[in-house]
Amino acid sequence: MSGKYDLVIVGGGISGASLLYTTAKFTDIDSIALIEKEAEIAAINSHHTNNSQTLHFGDIETNYTLEKAEEVKEGAELLAGYLENHDPDREMHAKRSKMVLGVGDEEVAKLEQRYDDEGFGDLFPKLQPIGRDEIADIEPKVVEGRDPSKDMLALQTSDGYVVDYGETTKSFVEEAREEAHVDVFTGTKVEDITPTLDGYTIETNAGRFDCDATVVAAGSHSLQIAKELGYGQDKVLLPVAGSFFLADDLLNGKVYTLQMKKLPFAAVHGDADVHDDSITRFGPTAKLVPALERGRISTVTDFLDVFGLNAAAFLSYANILSDRILLPYVLRNLVYDLPEVGPKQFLPHVQKVVPSVELDDIERAKGYGGVRPQIVDTKNKSLDMGEAKIVGDDIIFNITPSPGASTCLKNAMRDTHTLLEFLGDEYEFDESAFREETIGNFPRAN
Repeated sequence: MSGKYDLVIVGGGISGASLLYTTAKFTDIDSIALIEKEAEIAAINSHHTNNSQTLHFGDIETNYTLEKAEEVKEGAELLAGYLENHDPDREMHAKRSKMVLGVGDEEVAKLEQRYDDEGFGDLFPKLQPIGRDEIADIEPKVVEGRDPSKDMLALQTSDGYVVDYGETTKSFVEEAREEAHVDVFTGTKVEDITPTLDGYTIETNAGRFDCDATVVAAGSHSLQIAKELGYGQDKVLLPVAGSFFLADDLLNGKVYTLQMKKLPFAAVHGDADVHDDSITRFGPTAKLVPALERGRISTVTDFLDVFGLNAAAFLSYANILSDRILLPYVLRNLVYDLPEVGPKQFLPHVQKVVPSVELDDIERAKGYGGVRPQIVDTKNKSLDMGEAKIVGDDIIFNITPSPGASTCLKNAMRDTHTLLEFLGDEYEFDESAFREETIGNFPRAN
């Protein structure tokens, strides 16, 4: 296998596939290839058991500032519009109620301030404040067994998109493969990327690819490849493995709890599974792991490559993990994986959502969960809370922490503009057609 392409995309998860779809359908780039090391597309973090299945708009994620919510909102609407347009039978997604729940005077006041004073009610016109009785109508188990003397408020919307990101990834690829100038190669592992005078040579276990421009959308491995090419030397990874607990049919939609603002990880929430609404998932937990892929010992050495074993990396880790909020959080999450002890310790988080749940009602979700590549800035010795993208000479590296899946099409749109700068003036991007096919189908509030 070998070939010469204008563009080669490395990585067949939601990030790489959304870029393949965008460039294949809405640009006139002559030849595009996607390379995926696994035998199937979307086999790792995009698989529906390995993520929270949430399309993040920023409306109920209380660790988002208004500015971040504005940024995320458009990206979520692009993907929601794509799903509305391409998935009328709801095979890739479901729509359910979602809410963020406040219990007690302090939490209720925070939600009221967020909705009225901070501008979230204006930014999200479908988001509405509801009290105990309305909450009980939508989510009876959230109210059942709860102290009646405690005030309750939820910010709720019917725009709760639950997404099978794996099937969505496959849909992007299928759409792109309708174009004659697109090739997709699975079971093709990148072994080396070498700059050339007019682009890059990509050596794989199945042959050589030559291209004018490259995008590496390989999750945690993107930074590893970037460092091999001399980029991203001031960054390392803090890989976070998410896990879940399962229960029977307890919730009709998504119920979030309020978030501690210093934490980059989602607050524990409950939601019905995208394909089986008789299953309720609670989580995620967030455990630090020295590997780039969940359950693959072989990626420990890849993590060490990215980490670098240098003083700046160790000092950055020490500075981050010494935080008086983050350190206890990390230690608690280690406990949740322990047999018997773990479920007992996690139960109060579940009961914050559904008070009547007992220990026998929950069990660890075996085989669920992926790894999020949280970025560490070794210059500032801090977590980088934003999207991680490195743009080099005719190459882009995407390392996409949450909500990377939610904003995949917005990220693809940006990268497409950058790619056309790489490739020259002879190519064009029909952004208006792209928007018409995606966000143009998003249902607006009346």
